[in-house]
Formats: sequence, structure tokens, C-alpha cells
Amino acid sequence: MIVRSAILNVMMGAARKAGRGMVRDFGEVEKLQVSMKGTADFVTSADLQAEKVLRQELKKARPGFGFLLEEGGEVAGDDKSHRWIVDPIDGTTNFIHGIPHFAISIGLERDGELVAGVVYEPISDSMFHGEKGGGAYLNDWRLRVSARRKMEEAVLTTGIPHRGRPGRDEFMKELEVAMDSCAGLRRFGSASLDLAYVAAGRCDGYWERGLKPWDIAAGIVLVREAGGYVTDMDGKPDVLATCDVVAANDHLQSKLVSLLKKARGGAG
Repeated sequence: MIVRSAILNVMMGAARKAGRGMVRDFGEVEKLQVSMKGTADFVTSADLQAEKVLRQELKKARPGFGFLLEEGGEVAGDDKSHRWIVDPIDGTTNFIHGIPHFAISIGLERDGELVAGVVYEPISDSMFHGEKGGGAYLNDWRLRVSARRKMEEAVLTTGIPHRGRPGRDEFMKELEVAMDSCAGLRRFGSASLDLAYVAAGRCDGYWERGLKPWDIAAGIVLVREAGGYVTDMDGKPDVLATCDVVAANDHLQSKLVSLLKKARGGAG
């Protein structure tokens, strides 16, 4: 039996409560009120309601903690050491198109260090969770990154710059190099789940640029606690400083970083 910390139980409970409403909304996706938040960037009533529930539940359990929220922005707390980093629906575009691949992402930062993460898929009731020093799990199953050593055997995931986002030319160069090197590429549309899938060994590596802290905070904890590595594009560990991310197991991490550098014209 897994013994989880009180803080992790708080995070999982909040995710499950918000997820119940999200499942109901997903069942009526055609009736959702959808407004434009930016170019090809959507926000739904479900986003706002889920964030409200998450904020209420987390604040009730730890009233002094601050927040960094996708919709609500930064909210200072009396406790300056702790901050929740929350994405109520990571994969909103999938959600509003009726594609059942999206998640609630909750990360916890302590004195600038990511120490706990939850990525919850409400449709399948899959709870990815991890805490620094305590390992990573999918529900009650311990997670480990894949053991593949060769890039030509690896399946990689990534995010494609869509309309309105910069970096398309750079991405196309990276894509060409990756296509020539790996066994397969996938684009799922949810960064937190991409990282969770790397942690679970379902995918062997992942890279993406131009993300936000709430997209990746929880997933970073999962990959590291599952024995993997997460860095920026230059191989440095402070990923939240750039929000450009490369994640893989210990055999493929440096190889993937080198491939991406090669695509940019740098030394491999």
C-alpha cells in the first residue's frame, strides 16, 4: 500500500473534485460557451469553473500558499515559500473538439524548487502523481521511464507551433532531424500528459518550446521521480526559466539535446 503525504493527498483530492465537473462538461461539449483568449488559444467555461474549484480546494487546505494560475495569473500568498502552479485544462483545444486527451495539472513549488506534481486525466480517471524523493506513480503503480538506449528505437512526442505562435521555421528544422533519427513522432496536444507519458515509459522522449510554467511544472516532477531527466534546450536544469523543455530517460536525454542543437546549427 502506498503511503502518500498530506500535501499530495490535498493535490489529488482537488484534481478529482475539479475533474468531476469537467467530465460532465465534456459530455456536453457542443453546448459549451467558448470565447477567444487569443489567436488559436481558447478558454471555455469549463476552464474557468475547474480553476475556481482547484483554487478553492487548495486554498482551503493550505490558506497561506500563493498561486500561479493559467487563467487567474499570479496570486501572492502569506507563505512566501510555497506556490501552487495550476493548469485547469491542459489540452483545451482537444477538450472543445471532443478529443478525450486533456488533463488537470497541479505543481507545487517550495522556495523556487518543484517538489510535487499531479497530472490527472479525468476521462480515464488516471492519476499521475509524484513527490520529490517519493517516486512517481500512476494510480497505485510505480512509474519508471523507458529503458531504450537507441534513438532509432525511440518514440518521441512534441508540440507543433500552431497559428499565431512563433518558431515554426526552427521547429521544422528540429522535426526533420528528429524524423531522420527516431522510430516515431507523436503530437498529442497536452504538454503535461506528454511529460507524464515519458515518466510512464509510454514515450521515450519529449521536446517543446514556448510553454508556460503551468504546462510543465507537475510533469517535470513526474519525469524526474520516474528516473528521467528534464532540461532546457541547452541541457540546463532550470526549465522554468525558459519554459523550453527536453525530457527523456538517462540514455536518450543527451542524444536528444544534441539532435536539437544540430537542428539549430550548433555543435551536436
